[in-house]
Amino acid sequence: MRPTARLLWLSLGALLLTGLLLPISTGNATLLALPWTALGLVILFDLLTSFRLRPKFGISGPLQLFCNETARYELVFRRPLPADFRLRFDWPDGLDGPGEYQDPDAERTLTFEVRATSRGSWLFSDIWMSWPSRLGLFEFVPKARMPQPIAVMPDIRPVLNGEIDLQVRTSLMGQKNTFNEGEGSEFHQLRDYVPGESLRRIDWKRSARQRRMLSKETRAERNHSVIIALDNGYLMREEILGLPKIDHAINAALATAWAAAAGGDQVGLYTYDSRPRVWLPPAPGRQAFPKMRRTLADLAYESRESNHTLALATLKGQLKRRSLVIVFSDFVDTTTAELMLEQVGHLAREHLVIFIALRDPETEALVSDPVTSIEQAAASVAAADFVRERRIVFERLNRLGVMCLDVEPDKLTPRLVSTYLDLKAREVA
Repeated sequence: MRPTARLLWLSLGALLLTGLLLPISTGNATLLALPWTALGLVILFDLLTSFRLRPKFGISGPLQLFCNETARYELVFRRPLPADFRLRFDWPDGLDGPGEYQDPDAERTLTFEVRATSRGSWLFSDIWMSWPSRLGLFEFVPKARMPQPIAVMPDIRPVLNGEIDLQVRTSLMGQKNTFNEGEGSEFHQLRDYVPGESLRRIDWKRSARQRRMLSKETRAERNHSVIIALDNGYLMREEILGLPKIDHAINAALATAWAAAAGGDQVGLYTYDSRPRVWLPPAPGRQAFPKMRRTLADLAYESRESNHTLALATLKGQLKRRSLVIVFSDFVDTTTAELMLEQVGHLAREHLVIFIALRDPETEALVSDPVTSIEQAAASVAAADFVRERRIVFERLNRLGVMCLDVEPDKLTPRLVSTYLDLKAREVA
């Protein structure tokens, strides 16, 4: 409970009235105490008519959220709420919601929205309630704790809603599934030769035995090895579109892992920062996905600088067969990317490498937006230099035989899954 500005003004008025009565009081203390007695009676009446027990409530809402997901929660109070009831939340790092909330039409239930911003297990923490007394002389501000744990997990909604499965089946097993020459290396079946087909598809030995022309049908080979390598250094903690880069990378990595599982490939996971951290050897995707999801959900946010030389050299030593390696990383300029370029180039000599760096829409906007001030001109020049150096790095990676994806976060998952399916259909990996 704390006094309001109204009580302070009344106290100031009582003080002024006491000063006015002082010349005519002639030592009469009762007359001087009259303003303060009246003020005390008003305060006592206000407290007696406004007293109520601390409101008790329960909370309802989902116990698990995906990164960048917004959910609705309800606070249900046991008694009707007082007039002008307000809430002030103390949000943890991984959750974001209204700072102060008020619903003048609510009687017992308050509804608000919460957005998950970081992976981990979070508590709603403290909540401050506030309402004025009947005469507005005091403000009651009790504090309550909401012991509701909220688990924030990597976003796998494209997996749960079947979007990835539909894309994989359409690309590899549906209407687009063709057996043209060069699109598959795994034998599928023999069939009668159709005039006009390439002679290279004829199986001459079996045709001689059967004494009729037979053609071979092939399909995309399965059981490839797909390695997802995540750079978890401090550069990946930069926020883009409300989420750190590492969370955008994790969401896309899990979607690609599920696509690889649906395509019959083996999936492995590798994370690093200043040194190698997690290594999950390639395993059948359906079995590897739950473990990979738990591992990435527990991946901490690091503030260390990434050691690409040690990490990628270690990864190269772990791989025993040709694999598709998907590297999620970031860099600042050509100087800081020099060691990374060298190691990615070594890795690309024996494996197929896809290098992914997220594009910041705000930086792109600084380059293209019209300039109206000196400050904007300086920011535009710096952004243009940054974009130019990124382009130089990607060109060097392309010359080393590395596929590069420089995309915005909201386009990363569909672009990466489409690239994987295209490589698989063409038997490049």
